[in-house]
Amino acid sequence: MDILEIEVTCPDKDSARGIARACLKARLVACANLLPKVESLFCWQGQIDSESEVLLRMKARAGHFEQVADCIRSHHPYTLPVIIALPAMRLGPGVADWVAEETQDAERCL
Repeated sequence: MDILEIEVTCPDKDSARGIARACLKARLVACANLLPKVESLFCWQGQIDSESEVLLRMKARAGHFEQVADCIRSHHPYTLPVIIALPAMRLGPGVADWVAEETQDAERCL
């Protein structure tokens, strides 16, 4: 089974936590990590901007990517949340089984 690490930046810890909880409750992801104090520089509407953000990373089955992305979009305050999925090329023993077990009864985002 293919595992992804799905990440998205959020404006604050509360929004990142809300997205993580929604994805966990729907059993779309096995876990979530919130990395605070990320400085993001980006082009938006013709100018370079910067923000202090929280990086949210979640582990999921590759087959659940679209559902996770839908869940993120439905709970995210940004107009265009940048959702990126990175393949987990190598995993420690038992990690893929754990992700599979925790996401076996995935539901639509609640």
